[in-house]
Amino acid sequence: MVFCIVVASLLVVLPPRSVSAHDRRGVFSDGDSDGEGDKLRRLWGFDFGFSGVSTFAHQRHVKCLVHPEERFDIGIVGAPFDTAVTYRPGARFGPRAIRAASSRQSSFRGFNPRASLNPYTSWATILDCGDIPVTPFDNAIALAQMSQAFLQLGSYLPAYTGSPHTLRDVGKDRKLKLITLGGDHSIALPALRALNKIYGHPMAVLHFDAHLDTWNPESYSKTWRSETSDFTHGSMFWIASKEGLILNGSSVHAGLRTRISGDGWDDYDDDDRQGFLRLSSDDIDEIGTKGIIDAILARIGTETPTYLSVDIDVIDPGLAPGTGTPEPGGWTTREMIKILRGIEGLNIVGADIVEVAPAYDDRGESTALAAAQIVYEIITSMVKRELKPRGRKGGGKDEL
Repeated sequence: MVFCIVVASLLVVLPPRSVSAHDRRGVFSDGDSDGEGDKLRRLWGFDFGFSGVSTFAHQRHVKCLVHPEERFDIGIVGAPFDTAVTYRPGARFGPRAIRAASSRQSSFRGFNPRASLNPYTSWATILDCGDIPVTPFDNAIALAQMSQAFLQLGSYLPAYTGSPHTLRDVGKDRKLKLITLGGDHSIALPALRALNKIYGHPMAVLHFDAHLDTWNPESYSKTWRSETSDFTHGSMFWIASKEGLILNGSSVHAGLRTRISGDGWDDYDDDDRQGFLRLSSDDIDEIGTKGIIDAILARIGTETPTYLSVDIDVIDPGLAPGTGTPEPGGWTTREMIKILRGIEGLNIVGADIVEVAPAYDDRGESTALAAAQIVYEIITSMVKRELKPRGRKGGGKDEL
């Protein structure tokens, strides 16, 4: 009671604070020299990691499929599709989880020391293009939707029209790039179909995964089959290979550790015919991350147009549990990021991060955080590779 009386007395005796002109302008305003819009942007045009509408790394959101006039160089697009899985569903919520996990990334704090650049403030216009509205009711329609959407987005003209002295190629043949947030792994098939039409030739595929995903659909069932049922997150590269979308002899699986079908080596024989080099998860114990990097670069080279496909289950489920088909014995998040940084010279023309299923993630969102970091590393490498080298600084890093 005494405390309440004292507080009430203070409220009575303390005079109201007057509002100065400085208060009305805002503490960060520096006068009236700029326009009102500039002032407002300085005052309110930013977000902390925990604030704002959830887009990838707080990048500007545009529904690119309905706004073809919006130019960009790298587009982040969600493919919330998971009805082609063979085990646990839930990856349709992956794009949302990855965007939320990217919230500590931003243009304000995005400088990547390993690349000596901030990918969000460099030459590239990066947009969050929203999600493809993929139907959950019919996989044939979903495949058609994704194929058309990837083709439409990938056919837009890129945004950069600046100095030809900055980038390797600013000519009419330069194309924008898409990074897809899955979704289950089957989304790689429509992405490869679109790239084949855009570039006019097959792509090398760099595939990080615990599983082959080159399985003949007959390995699931020889009796109950249809053209639609053949399309799964374990058969999409088999279909892509049959359609001539994958560059045979220049593609790589990395991080493999799965069981295979039947009583022998038929799956590997089929995989050999599709032209993949296989690097197992255990190989890292023998040759280290550098050996994995060297094997990938030797196989693919740095000029071959390459589609990079990352299944989050390449990381051990103890570190990334939020996925549909977990396999013990995977790489650490650090090893995966180290490998991605080591292959920054690859000619990546498109990429995905798939199979993030947040319903199975831990409380700290470890899986989604790993996926968001992987996207950041891919964006960094895409931005860096397009820059023309400008000599060397002390310390051996490129002066960009």
